Amino acid sequence: MAHLKSIFTVFFIVAMAQLNHAQLGQNKKGFTRQDSLRGSITPERAWWDITYYDLDIKVTPANKYIAGSNTIHYKVLQPNNVLQVDLQSPLNMTRAVQDGRDLEIRHEGNAHFIKLTKEQLPGMINQVQVFYEGNPREARNAPWDGGISWKKDRNGNDFVASSCQGLGASVWWPNKDHMYQEVDSMAIHVNVPNPLMNVSNGRLIKTEPKDDNTTTYHWFVKNPINNYGGVNINIGDYVNFNEVYQGEKGDLDMNYFVLRDNLEKAQEQFKDATRMMEAFEHWFGPYPFYEDSFKLVEVPYLGMEHQSSVTYGNRFRNGYLGRDLSGTGWGMKFDFIIIHESGHEWFANNITNKDIADMWIHESFTAYSESLFLDFHYGTTAANEYVIGSRRSIRNDRPLIGEYDVNHEGSGDMYYKGANMIHTLRMLVNDKDQWRRILRDMNKVFYHSTVSTQDIEDFLSQSIGKDLEGFFNQYLRNTKIPKLVLKKKKNKLSYHWENIVDNFKLPIRIVIDDEIVLINPTASKQVLKLPSDKSVIQTDPAYYVEYKLN
Repeated sequence: MAHLKSIFTVFFIVAMAQLNHAQLGQNKKGFTRQDSLRGSITPERAWWDITYYDLDIKVTPANKYIAGSNTIHYKVLQPNNVLQVDLQSPLNMTRAVQDGRDLEIRHEGNAHFIKLTKEQLPGMINQVQVFYEGNPREARNAPWDGGISWKKDRNGNDFVASSCQGLGASVWWPNKDHMYQEVDSMAIHVNVPNPLMNVSNGRLIKTEPKDDNTTTYHWFVKNPINNYGGVNINIGDYVNFNEVYQGEKGDLDMNYFVLRDNLEKAQEQFKDATRMMEAFEHWFGPYPFYEDSFKLVEVPYLGMEHQSSVTYGNRFRNGYLGRDLSGTGWGMKFDFIIIHESGHEWFANNITNKDIADMWIHESFTAYSESLFLDFHYGTTAANEYVIGSRRSIRNDRPLIGEYDVNHEGSGDMYYKGANMIHTLRMLVNDKDQWRRILRDMNKVFYHSTVSTQDIEDFLSQSIGKDLEGFFNQYLRNTKIPKLVLKKKKNKLSYHWENIVDNFKLPIRIVIDDEIVLINPTASKQVLKLPSDKSVIQTDPAYYVEYKLN
């Protein structure tokens, strides 16, 4: 059965690639061919599966320059002789080598097509080494408009970091820059000037001093890792402190790297890291990357969800740069960046979307993890108040799901509209232990996997035991919020939904004279007999719906 599934998977990928290839020349709502080359599974991507990256680079902060190579190990799925590797301008791909032979490269914008001379037979494990150099795009407003941040610390030392959400990792190193596949493991070698240190993903295997007053830091990642939220470089005058957390899978090494002047502040502020781990292992299951450790690394921007190397720039303050995004006060009980970005270890790095159009999977569950952190440490009332308070950030400007195959994200509402959608699902489940089991099962079923929206919809529908197609169409693919219209007349209560899509179903609890009553509204009016004409009706704000009560 596993063998048949593998064959079907290969057939599906290749078929989709052929379809995408036919569409590459077409514009989709103004998208360009470059968008399609970046965002689709092209034929030149579909035929090979990445198994191992060996990234070896030299970073020269004085010139804002990177040079080096990536040796790409891959498994041949189908015969082909053209391999697409992505690298964004102004970096230059200078050479590609296989079995000691230089290969022809056809450059098309940020996509580079390497013509192989060796016969590529299904099942073979081959490798190609790609060389590159140049001045990578400088981050304009990291992490949202990313690239490489070339900064200085207060002592004048270089302070450098990568961030590439949305842009993709090919903004600073050559790779297969699409989310549908993750490399199985990876080596990262970064040479930097002394006395700077580089911190990347996984574990530090070796430190290698060089004769030219530089040092190469060798890191190794044992687990599968995605490009944008995974691989990173962080270069600075770092000092390190660490601890061992007794987690669900045993000892977990937790390492912290901060600028020298911030050591004392970090030792106090980073206590939230073990509080985070305690809460999230409870809700989501074991931290997914024990073999690679957990790290917090100070950077010159706000922060990002790099796998096993979470970056931090929240100025050692609680809240979001000292502010409570929910307006409830609960957001000041934790360091937003430590909690939010670490939540992505489960939702983004363990469970990863196949297409950036489904980025809501990462951001909605992770935004919701903030309230689950509060639930664990401060109780369910605090969690409810926080997630409800976060609604003030919702715009309902466009759907949460973006356009597929063109590297396009949905609305920024994927954070807190998504979180409130998930909280509404929790209200539907109405059992705290069952809800916890569902979240833990999700991380077990999709462990180290790439998924689609449909995968998540199907899993939740099956786990909750309800048809959720209309529910997800309402919240993911529509901007209208369901409105429950309640009208009391004497001892009767009529109710119905407005602003709903076809097949929207959401049983909802209301309170009648201090008694909880479950109703199943539809688009058609229904009538409920009340105990008396003086009955008092109350609604529950935990559901992400609007109410109209007459």
